[in-house]
Amino acid sequence: MLKRLHLKLLNRLQLRESWVIFFILGIILINFPFLHIFNKSDIIVGFPLLFIYLFAGWIISIFIIYLFTLAIGKNEVKHTERRQP
Repeated sequence: MLKRLHLKLLNRLQLRESWVIFFILGIILINFPFLHIFNKSDIIVGFPLLFIYLFAGWIISIFIIYLFTLAIGKNEVKHTERRQP
């Protein structure tokens, strides 16, 4: 079941709309209102809150790009398997 869910997720990520949605979401998350919300003098584990917000956003965006590349790789494998006799 986990493998089927994984394949469903990868197929869903191939949509062009997903790329656009995640791009726009990334632009919104580094815009003024969100940066202002996290620009506080609070410190968590010795790091300012804004630093943690930006670092976590960076890590999450790398993970999403990784998922997209997996989806593209799976799509290319499917196309090459169909062409071989």
